[in-house]
Amino acid sequence: MDFGGSDVAHRPGRVTSAKIVIAGGFGVGKTTLVGSVSEITPLTTEAIMTSAGVGVDDTRNVPGKTTTTVAMDFGRISIDRDLILYLFGTPGQTRFWFMWDELVRGAIGAVVMVDTRRLADCFAAIDFFEHRRLPYLVAINCFDGVQYHNADDVREALAISSDVPVVSCDARTRESTKNVLISLVEYVLSMRRSRATAPA
Repeated sequence: MDFGGSDVAHRPGRVTSAKIVIAGGFGVGKTTLVGSVSEITPLTTEAIMTSAGVGVDDTRNVPGKTTTTVAMDFGRISIDRDLILYLFGTPGQTRFWFMWDELVRGAIGAVVMVDTRRLADCFAAIDFFEHRRLPYLVAINCFDGVQYHNADDVREALAISSDVPVVSCDARTRESTKNVLISLVEYVLSMRRSRATAPA
């Protein structure tokens, strides 16, 4: 696969590597996704949530959550013999959003994870990537194996373009999350081909 551009290291006969950002609201499953699919022990910056976060981090919809990402998650997966993806999971709380610009530098695209029970939590991530014109897809995390709304309903609720992929996944399952990443890579490639063939 050839991505071209300065954001992907590619040489004939060599392995292509690409950076992907995993984003979304607080407690939506970003750390779980990176951990389930990474072929290396993922680097996480999980910290125990303390009383200092009371009134700052809204845990009403994630009552079992006891830790939170304070910087990023990092993992790696080889899609095939010539493509390695490096995954960077963003922190979900607004107080850590100042790091996002650095985390997305050089990325080819992003996965925006959503929990359909609290869709509003992902609006900021979608706005962020659209403003920076970074390709992204929406991954519906099916908590407890249940998808509460279909892809068309989610697309309409998020008011996103018809060409942005909306896929379902179980962040706990490697094969499911790997398919999300493959879908993003295919989407990025199709966008780049369209731009290359578009009339000047």
